[in-house]
Amino acid sequence: EDAHGFSLDSTHTSLLLPALNFEHSGLWILQGWAPSQPQKPKGYPGMWQFPKDPDKCCIYRVNANLRRVNAEAYTPQLVIIGPLHHHLKSQALRSLGDITNTKSMGYVNLEEHKKIYLAKFAGRVVDGSEIIDGFRRTIEKHEERIRESYSESTTWIESSEFVEMILHDSVFILEFLLTRYSKIYGKKTGDPLIDEPGLTVTIDSDLMLLENQLPYFILHNLFHPIFPRLVPNMTFRESIIKNFGYRNTIGDDSKFSHFTDLARCVRVESLQSLDQRRYKMLEHVFNADKLHSGGVKFEALEEEFSLEVRFENGCLKMPRLVIYDSSEMELRNIMALEQCHYPYTAHVSSYVDFLDYLIDTDKDVDLLVEKGIIRNAIG
Repeated sequence: EDAHGFSLDSTHTSLLLPALNFEHSGLWILQGWAPSQPQKPKGYPGMWQFPKDPDKCCIYRVNANLRRVNAEAYTPQLVIIGPLHHHLKSQALRSLGDITNTKSMGYVNLEEHKKIYLAKFAGRVVDGSEIIDGFRRTIEKHEERIRESYSESTTWIESSEFVEMILHDSVFILEFLLTRYSKIYGKKTGDPLIDEPGLTVTIDSDLMLLENQLPYFILHNLFHPIFPRLVPNMTFRESIIKNFGYRNTIGDDSKFSHFTDLARCVRVESLQSLDQRRYKMLEHVFNADKLHSGGVKFEALEEEFSLEVRFENGCLKMPRLVIYDSSEMELRNIMALEQCHYPYTAHVSSYVDFLDYLIDTDKDVDLLVEKGIIRNAIG
């Protein structure tokens, strides 16, 4: 009997001792107990995926060689869309309070903004909550196909989390467009993404990044049926084309897989009437100043997004290239898409290579600017 009035006879001891084993460490542990093995994760961010149908894969991570030149050109600055940068959200949350980490602060703010936009959209129509539930069911129905759109495995994102991510990201894109269209010039909306031009431009740029895409088919399935109720006399597709400044530059029957692909499509369409088999690969081209000194004339064509270059009667005719703040980012992402998805028809990359041949010195730039082939619209 111990000091507390409890006693252990041999019977009780025999019941307890087989279940307990005293280790030299001084710890009592249950016999047969072993530390639980951590469950193997279903995957990690960045793991390659081998899809059942490779033709459905259209959204890629930019390879290291391209990223090394200018990583920021491929990285979202404010809004994260889709799964390829989804892991950055948790990293951003860990840096809360660090006001020097402006990019992480932006990510966190935009995740909250997505929730605001979801509620705002639900309030646009009487049956908003039912429509949101319908969106969720549509995403669940197409979840496998959405996942197959990415070159990397997304199995590390649980199904419910994946569906909510696609829902919030999709509605964010739609509500951003709707709020932008309804803005009255000179009047503040109370939405910093709309009221502050710098943020608006950043969102537009982020929505064009190859790694920051949603497959267009799911946006179309979600929003095409309801869009006439929100914006009369305009389709969802037309609103997207208008938002990126591509009006009257793409055919009604032209298909694109996502917004980066749209940017490529409006440029490549100018080549559809040409017989590619008639042309040979260029082995060498002199720079613009040497060509001009040799008697070659230069003429700018007005089609801004065209890639068609013609040499006729001693005159090199090229489409006008307008350089905006976002031009480098946009072209780099289109070229990255071509390397992954269109390696045998990399027409935008070929056009940029041709420009690289022409431009070696400041004299070349000055000449092309003088002839109207390059126009600086930065700032």
